[in-house]
Amino acid sequence: MALAASRVSLPPRPPDRARSRRRARRRNAAAAFLFLSPWLLGFGVFTAWPLIYSAYLSLTDYDVINDPGFVGLENYVQLFSDPKIALALGNTVLFTALQVPLYIIVALVLALLLNRAGRSAGFFRTVFFLPKMTPPVAVGVLFLLLFNGQNGLINVVLGWFGIDGPSWTTDPAWVKPGLIIMSLWTIGASVIILLAALRGVPDDLYDAAKIDGAGFWRQSLSVTLPLISPAIFFIVVVNTIAGLQTFDEAYTAFFGAGNTTYSNDAALFYVIYLFQQAFEFLQMGYASAMAWLLFALIMLVTVIQLVVSRRLVYYEAEDAR
Repeated sequence: MALAASRVSLPPRPPDRARSRRRARRRNAAAAFLFLSPWLLGFGVFTAWPLIYSAYLSLTDYDVINDPGFVGLENYVQLFSDPKIALALGNTVLFTALQVPLYIIVALVLALLLNRAGRSAGFFRTVFFLPKMTPPVAVGVLFLLLFNGQNGLINVVLGWFGIDGPSWTTDPAWVKPGLIIMSLWTIGASVIILLAALRGVPDDLYDAAKIDGAGFWRQSLSVTLPLISPAIFFIVVVNTIAGLQTFDEAYTAFFGAGNTTYSNDAALFYVIYLFQQAFEFLQMGYASAMAWLLFALIMLVTVIQLVVSRRLVYYEAEDAR
């Protein structure tokens, strides 16, 4: 009896805290997956599955009408013997190599001007960003109107200064420069990003630089550029990827609606040739192989940029550590 009473009088066991934490983590994980499920479903259906299926199609001969026929690496071998691949890839790389630096320089100059604009900066931010909302097809049509060699607005303005404007849309040497200048139409988003980075530079650093006798250019090189270098690097990466995927404006201006009047070879970018193979010639297998080659090129360029950025990009948090 005494033993039974002692057992009854024992205090209850404390709860297992580790088990309670595990249950809480499981509940949190379940809630997180529940909220993420729409995105996960969309990613699986519209991104992951097309990637997997395009990798399969790149190994087949598929014309949409008939079932895919497995051909192995034949499509990839054909990439290296197709002369238009070299032409389109060369046009794309040259366009990107010229467009990205000019894009960054113009965006940075405009951001520096906006940073000194005072109360009117908000108005100009809106003005610079509005062209970004213009549909790319409209930009392609606008390109033909502005850069027409005979009566385009650009050549008319050049004529006011006694300059004979080139044939932007028919001379192969001027097709890509015209497209590069036209790409500045949508520069507003980058200007706003750089302006936000400039506004984040502490004024104390400029004051210290002035005490040391640094002028405007020394302050720009030693203070401004290092502190906004992460924003510049982000814009470089994003615009490099966009440049390697250039399609809408050039296709609308030079290939849309059966356009054969202008110098198409000078504007034949890689994604345009990919589009032609897929939807004009119905060579889906070959187009899929082209897409994976472009993916590999973009990955390689991005990795190189990330490696180079370790020496050129300044991160204040890492420096503090």
